[in-house]
Amino acid sequence: MSKPLTFLDLFAGAGGLSEGFIRAGFSPIAHVEMDAAACYTLKTRAAYHWLKTNGQLDTYNDYLHGKISRSELYDSVPESLVSSVINSEISEESLPFIFSEIDDRLNGQSLDLVVGGPPCQAYSLVGRSRDENGMKGDKRNYLFIYYAEFLKKYKPRYFVFENVTGLLSAKSVEGELYFDMMLNLFREAGYETEFKTLSANDYGVLQKRKRIILIGKRGSESAIFPEPDEWNPYVNVDEILGDLPKIKAGEGTLYPCTLNEYDGAYLYESGIRSDDSPVTLHQARPHKEQDLEIYRIAVQKWNEKSERLNYNDLPENLKTHNNRSSFTDRFKVVAANNGYSHTVVAHISRDGHYYIHPDIEQNRSLTPREAARLQTFPDNYFFESVSDKPGRTAAYKQIGNAVPVLLSQKIAEKLKETWHK
Repeated sequence: MSKPLTFLDLFAGAGGLSEGFIRAGFSPIAHVEMDAAACYTLKTRAAYHWLKTNGQLDTYNDYLHGKISRSELYDSVPESLVSSVINSEISEESLPFIFSEIDDRLNGQSLDLVVGGPPCQAYSLVGRSRDENGMKGDKRNYLFIYYAEFLKKYKPRYFVFENVTGLLSAKSVEGELYFDMMLNLFREAGYETEFKTLSANDYGVLQKRKRIILIGKRGSESAIFPEPDEWNPYVNVDEILGDLPKIKAGEGTLYPCTLNEYDGAYLYESGIRSDDSPVTLHQARPHKEQDLEIYRIAVQKWNEKSERLNYNDLPENLKTHNNRSSFTDRFKVVAANNGYSHTVVAHISRDGHYYIHPDIEQNRSLTPREAARLQTFPDNYFFESVSDKPGRTAAYKQIGNAVPVLLSQKIAEKLKETWHK
């Protein structure tokens, strides 16, 4: 039996990219992430995988039910597993420490793959439009330089770099495309590259979410992009969310809830619903009167014209955001009968995606679990906060920033197929 292919996840976030590669049979050596809450999420997920593999899933379920603490959960798995999540910003100063931590975990073995993508705010069109300098000079623009340092040191056979489509047009102060700078730097590090723009809704994800996927292959041989197999399940939003308990704004629980009967196939085929652990984080945020009025207008516009609300069309007394030239569709309607939702984004905790529920008169924001399902995270995926108590805001941020798991899985499966060709 051959050993599993190993990978390192940089700028790991809550682990959406990593989870897809784990599903495809790759084995993580370490995750590097600067956000403390996301690191706890990664540790908890690592604990889940180990406990499931070793027939001890009851321990994980006890944690979700609040019967044991987070520290007790971590004590139930090998310490090396928990410490493989490295909570550190990637910078010139931190590289020696991070390299040392990874070296300890590799223990002399080679690394097969590096995955990850730097924070997208510096490259995104929205991020640039909201910043007075267009994000030029922002240090996050140059994080790819450190990415290349990992390639030089560990010399993996492949790397997978993910980011927003705005990366293709983002420029430095001198007017040079960052993307061209990346490709040149990766070539200097010994890698030929190929990239494509993929849309998540082509791979079983009910979101029109486009991402740049750059594949690098070590050596002078041209990189062959492993085109993922498309999957269009032809389901609507209600099938994804309909078995969750029906709640109104401010209702629900962050602890386990009881699901309604489900007789469909998508939730199981996608790996979202597995029935091996309880479902958590299904709690809707309460709404202020101003939110409810905006929501009423947004839903009415959708119901009458199937159009999304433009922020500038709101009455002046309802406008509280200073930025009115970009991101004008910040209030997004997620309709139960629609075949896709709008992109689930990191600022969902502030602006939200409003769910038109077919059986509840009062419409409301998505719960973290509903947002996680739209990102194709499995129901047994728990999103942590910095404290040992679950929290909506930290969960929303991590879910919105994540790579959809199914998209990652499809990329990983095809890469594995072509690995030795």
